[in-house]
Amino acid sequence: MGKVVMYSSVSVDGFIADDNDQPGPLFDWLTSGDVPLDESGVLQVSQTSYDYTRPYWNEIGVTIAGRRVFDLTDGWDGKPPGGIDHVVVVTHRPAPEGWDPAAPFHFVDGVEAAMAKAQELAGDRTVEVAAGDVGGQMLAAGLIDEVRMDVAPVVFGSGRRYFGSVHAQHLLADPDVVIQGDRVLHLRYRVRR
Repeated sequence: MGKVVMYSSVSVDGFIADDNDQPGPLFDWLTSGDVPLDESGVLQVSQTSYDYTRPYWNEIGVTIAGRRVFDLTDGWDGKPPGGIDHVVVVTHRPAPEGWDPAAPFHFVDGVEAAMAKAQELAGDRTVEVAAGDVGGQMLAAGLIDEVRMDVAPVVFGSGRRYFGSVHAQHLLADPDVVIQGDRVLHLRYRVRR
């Protein structure tokens, strides 16, 4: 099995979106550089951010996200983001009406079932868990190996928290990666067990 990584861009005060589910300037670093991060022509980062981000993206086999993110992105039009093979959506609701059953999206009820499905699909590759409520639930359940954050220099004051509704203390190891990009600080922590 590959490792399980909780990931997102985040504000300095710990939010992944504002109160209106908007990321604001959290993703500015993804479009303010001169090195293409993918084939879209939209994502352009600094060379430093490319050297950190591209190898990680290449490791990801499956992303786990909550239904809120799925709905906000309109299911990425049935194409997993960033060239990822599969998306596992944690939800108590069925796939949207008219959803293409051949799309590589899997609708699963509960975080443990989502993790089992993701690991089955990912094999030895990384399972990425979107930060927020689902990520926080998986951290609380002891299912996360590593926390990655791309910290943007903005303070939201309120909004959607990186760790969702986690209220218990969870210890992380000292950051084993700290990289300064343009308008972003890339951090990586191992979860202490």
